[in-house]
Amino acid sequence: MNILFFLKPKGECVYVYEDDPFRQVLEVMEKHRYSSIPMISRTTGAYKGTITEGDLLWYVKNHCDLNLHNAEDIRIKEIKRHRDNQPVSAGAKMEDLISKVVQQNFVPVIDGQKCFIGIITRKNVIEYLSEKTEKK
Repeated sequence: MNILFFLKPKGECVYVYEDDPFRQVLEVMEKHRYSSIPMISRTTGAYKGTITEGDLLWYVKNHCDLNLHNAEDIRIKEIKRHRDNQPVSAGAKMEDLISKVVQQNFVPVIDGQKCFIGIITRKNVIEYLSEKTEKK
């Protein structure tokens, strides 16, 4: 099966740019109620990693002087990340996707130039497998 069957295209995804300010990223995450989101390059569209609520919390803990005003001056790429969701290429095999979706809530999908083209959520894969199991 082609993994692109599960793809939520970039145009339908919530993501941030690596040069977005800390405050803006926090507001995006709050608005959509996501605990982690992809981070991409504004210039190349390349997937740069995953920013999580935990990453933001640890930054706040370690920078006691942080307030909403100076949060505008901190670029999200300056935030140390605990770990990034590992991407798969658009041509990846289903086994590669499954091994990643077991460990991650979403799997970023990249093209041949490492540009972010969307995500595959764990929920979509589980729903598909559940439907397939019910039909048998």
